[in-house]
Amino acid sequence: MMEAQTSPKDEVAEAAELELEAVIGFNGHVPTGLKCHPDQEHLVYPLGCTILIQAINTQEQNFLHGHSNNVSCVAISKSGLYIASGQVTFMGFKADIILWDYKKRELMARLSLHKGKIEALAFSPNDIYLVSLGGPDDGSVVVWSIDKREAICGSPAAGLNVGNATTVIFSKCRDEMFVTAGNGTIRVWELDLPNRKIWPTECQTGQMKRIVMSISMANDDSFFYLGTTTGDILKMNPRTKLLADTGPAKDKFSLGVSAISCLQMGGLLVGSGDGLLVFCKSPSYKPIKKIQLQGGVTSITLRGEGHQFFVGTEESHIYRVSFTNFKETLITTCHFESVEDIVFPFGTAELFATCAKKDIRVWHTLTNRELLRITVPNMTCHGIDFMRDGKSIISAWDDGRIRAFAPETGRLMYAINNAHRIGVTAIATTSDCKRIISGGGEGEVRVWHIGHQTQKLEEALKEHKSSVSCIRVKKSNEECVTASTDGTCIIWDLVRLRRNQMILANTLFQCVCYHPEEFQIITSGTDRKIAYWEVFDGSVIRELDGSLSGAVNGMDITVEGVHFVTGGNDHLVKVWDYNEGEVTHVGVGHSGNITRIRISPGNQYIVSVSADGAILRWKYPFPS
Repeated sequence: MMEAQTSPKDEVAEAAELELEAVIGFNGHVPTGLKCHPDQEHLVYPLGCTILIQAINTQEQNFLHGHSNNVSCVAISKSGLYIASGQVTFMGFKADIILWDYKKRELMARLSLHKGKIEALAFSPNDIYLVSLGGPDDGSVVVWSIDKREAICGSPAAGLNVGNATTVIFSKCRDEMFVTAGNGTIRVWELDLPNRKIWPTECQTGQMKRIVMSISMANDDSFFYLGTTTGDILKMNPRTKLLADTGPAKDKFSLGVSAISCLQMGGLLVGSGDGLLVFCKSPSYKPIKKIQLQGGVTSITLRGEGHQFFVGTEESHIYRVSFTNFKETLITTCHFESVEDIVFPFGTAELFATCAKKDIRVWHTLTNRELLRITVPNMTCHGIDFMRDGKSIISAWDDGRIRAFAPETGRLMYAINNAHRIGVTAIATTSDCKRIISGGGEGEVRVWHIGHQTQKLEEALKEHKSSVSCIRVKKSNEECVTASTDGTCIIWDLVRLRRNQMILANTLFQCVCYHPEEFQIITSGTDRKIAYWEVFDGSVIRELDGSLSGAVNGMDITVEGVHFVTGGNDHLVKVWDYNEGEVTHVGVGHSGNITRIRISPGNQYIVSVSADGAILRWKYPFPS
């Protein structure tokens, strides 16, 4: 049984909205998801359920919120007045297309007909029609009137004995013709408006059976080009519906032609699944210019005539390339896997560090720029912390090692091998920079003495039965608390190195915080409850409902202890009043599960990170 989707706002009706300041993130897996707006000043691209409009020169961001699930395709009209975006939804449910007013940055209409997923969208050249393609469970193609905001007609997209159509493109000159293509199907459609019908003609490719990944139309409609999974390009004539030529004969594009774009001066820009970007011409399709990028190319979008263009890849990189010298500049980077942790250095909000899968990245807070990337191939980093003196980033890895890196250069300073048997899952440091406290997948808590050149195990504390999820150290460094997925939180005496107190609950604890006065701690986890506990006897003081759906994974508290923040699987950032136990502000913007959350030193920002690779920066709602 599916739960009815309540809008996030219903949950906390009286709470104010948290202001989203910036997003670091780009979903590079959406085919042709990155678009340069015809005004040549903005990039438009999807991240989760949000669409970002980012100014190319000033980096200023606007957000289009309206989708209830991940955005699967984006289109912009030739005039630039409209943006259309489609989403994925649950099987059997209607998937919405949203028509946006670009200038006002607001929703104009919701178009609902397709089920499951919107595969692709295209506008007609004079902004009269929008054509949409449903996903594999839907299989229909629909033409919408933009003025009336209703469907004119629809039809199954592909014939009976072929696969699904996955791409669509409109004629560049006529509002009555468009092309769909996919697995073994290429069709040219004519719109017959008086009869409200669309008539398809199957294109003839002879013996060739191809699966089309990408499609592009020449500016005068003389030909259209199709990129295939086998790494070749087909050139079709839309009038005769016949194959004009195909290539390259040898050296096909590895992992398929995943993006293709016609240039006004002739020739094609081609992006491959293994990150090669090539300029070539029919009929040989041999590379005239080429560069290698990181991650499979999923979008190529021209700025104006194409003297400059932008390329998006699966590894969530956005490159700017100038056509004349064919050199790439990396303009946007972000994580493309679940972000596991976020931490600020002591006393400054200017930068912060995040970790996801194999890399740790240091970001400049105000500009969203990546300052440093530290990569350990084939490993997963579970947690990070800055030493108080700012001279090292301490990190916890799934190969059982603790690694320390220099934050300016990313140089490995030292590694503690075999720190834990089943991977290091949580980490914290003491403010005197002399100790690291680590937690492992087997439940051990270990205290390490960090000398000038040495790292020595002081004590292994074996009480937890399963992995340690969060560690917080008291300001005095004489005590720490560890939360574990075995349903216990343990308060340890760091002087005598033994257990002081144990807290038990029927939950997998995910996060814990000391109240700044340090006589209480707050915890949360999979039971969605936020609990306040007495430190000296481990008794529960109060319990709040942290969320209506899904675990609470991250929490942080201000230095003053007046407010704290939480985030979790309901995708909402919540600001709480500590004494009242009530939500004061809610932030809507994440589309993945929030994994961790931090308030910056000085209480300027809240930064939350999520499982879809996004990093969101919110304005802290109270004057500090």
